[in-house]
Amino acid sequence: MPQEVYSNFSIRKLSILDKDGKADEKLLPKLSPAQLKEIYTHMVLARTLDEKILKLQRQGRIGTYSPGLGQEAIPIGSAYATQKQDWSVQSFREHGMMIVRGVPLLNIMLYFGGDERNAKYPVDNILPNSVPVGSQTLHAAGIAMGIQYKQKDAVAIAYFGDGGTSEGDFHEALNFAGTLNLPCVFICQNNQWAISVPRKSQTHAETIAQKAIAYGIEGIQVDGNDVLAVYAATQEALARARTGKGPTLIECVTYRMGDHTTADDATRYRSPEEVQYWRERDPLLRMQKYLLAQGMLSPQLDEQIKNESTAKVEAAVLQYEQFPAPSVDDIFDYHYKQTPADLEAQKKELHAFLDTIKPLGNEGEK
Repeated sequence: MPQEVYSNFSIRKLSILDKDGKADEKLLPKLSPAQLKEIYTHMVLARTLDEKILKLQRQGRIGTYSPGLGQEAIPIGSAYATQKQDWSVQSFREHGMMIVRGVPLLNIMLYFGGDERNAKYPVDNILPNSVPVGSQTLHAAGIAMGIQYKQKDAVAIAYFGDGGTSEGDFHEALNFAGTLNLPCVFICQNNQWAISVPRKSQTHAETIAQKAIAYGIEGIQVDGNDVLAVYAATQEALARARTGKGPTLIECVTYRMGDHTTADDATRYRSPEEVQYWRERDPLLRMQKYLLAQGMLSPQLDEQIKNESTAKVEAAVLQYEQFPAPSVDDIFDYHYKQTPADLEAQKKELHAFLDTIKPLGNEGEK
């Protein structure tokens, strides 16, 4: 019996803005000048926040931080395409998504300050930060199953990095979502480095997007430093999911221009030339160049946007540093809908012990 070709597969690649901010007019998404400026404003705010929190950490005023420098186009472009009822399932570098969806800057700072009250978002359908690598992909698939079961007009979006694609959770989530044709979008922020492990050591596949083929779902590779391409690809994936056409894997090719976290030193494993190559493809500068060339942005308006972003961030820092300390009751009060008797007894015992401690300092702190 002769050999036969079962099928041929291909992966699309999308880019709309080149590194100099020049656009492919045929591919531009339908966004008004006001919307384009709003996207840019979100990017500037995310960059300003990123730079400020990094300084706070170096000054010992906040905890370990995971910078998003150079990756702003992905969380912002994708979140801008979502609707209020959609679910965002993040990892720990999606500050831009939270900004777009209305999470206060204070909450973002509280998270990196180690305050669990950060997760009390004033907006719905955003899961808290998830540090375990790749685990949130399964959470998104589960949420999407619930959406499908309840016949809701919503989609779940999972964010993860290239390192997460080597985790079993990632493959289980894609297989689960594909088999059940779930309304789910998987967005991979392929920033070339999983801490110090390079992309070339992560997988032998030519693209991460092609992993979608094995699970029978749509896959596309996008220029992750092109916010308009990210928006367009996400918008298309969301439309597919809403109309019963199943999940999509979007690989956003970008670069982590900073350290993995403030506990990392990327100069030990990356060359200055590599970083410079990607600095020339900065997503924020790319969008800025496009808007200036189109007459939608002037140097004066650009300066105003930056000044307003700085003011917002500084106001959030003041809020963060003046935020009241959490109560020890929080240890007990957020585990059960109704606290069991044994935990109530432990809480009383703890308070009794704290009452025996003599106040320290002039302010009577315990």
